Amino acid sequence: MAVYRNIVILTGAGISAESGLRTFRADDGLWEDHPVEEVATPEGFARDPDLVQRFYDERRAQVLAAEPNAAHRALGRLEREFTGELLLVTQNIDDLHERGGASSVLHMHGEALSAWCRACDARHLWQGTLRDGPACPTCGEAAMRPDIVWFGEMPYQMERIFAALAEADLFVSIGTSGAVYPAAGFVQQAADHGARTLELNLERSAGSHWFDETRLGTASTLVPQWVGEVLGA
Repeated sequence: MAVYRNIVILTGAGISAESGLRTFRADDGLWEDHPVEEVATPEGFARDPDLVQRFYDERRAQVLAAEPNAAHRALGRLEREFTGELLLVTQNIDDLHERGGASSVLHMHGEALSAWCRACDARHLWQGTLRDGPACPTCGEAAMRPDIVWFGEMPYQMERIFAALAEADLFVSIGTSGAVYPAAGFVQQAADHGARTLELNLERSAGSHWFDETRLGTASTLVPQWVGEVLGA
């Protein structure tokens, strides 16, 4: 096993599926039985804000009811014990990485338990409803929306992610479809800068051919095994 000093990890919906959270979008284009365009675009929010707020209230409740699994806990262990540089990037909006022991997670698509005020740009930890138009704790305006990156919006902290990919000697993708950009392009970015690339997934993703190695199985089995290898090396 090679000794790595700089690792970038990308996680997707597959790592949280074993905790009971459904993947973002089914093959029929629905998310939790709703067309994605209705609940995950700025245009959908403008047309029917009540529907969108209700939808994310339900997602927030699901996240709070879920528990981290062995894969989340293994990555928490890796963050604590790895002596090199590590960046954990997730496409997921749940907080299961944090509850699994990771203290520094980059949520590139936002967070279910966060509310964003469009009036003053403040963000607040939020576990209750947004449907009743609560006032922003910072500015007092009733302009709060889910702190979620919708289709057509720019994912968070892309400059930081690309800088980390340029420095990584190992890029690992866990539980991702490899179909949603820009995250689907991270493996190519890392490889172009000389990193080894590893995919841990239930089945081959759309971008499997870009990886040096693909391991198939459940995240709760594969991730602890891999973390043990890294820390053992």
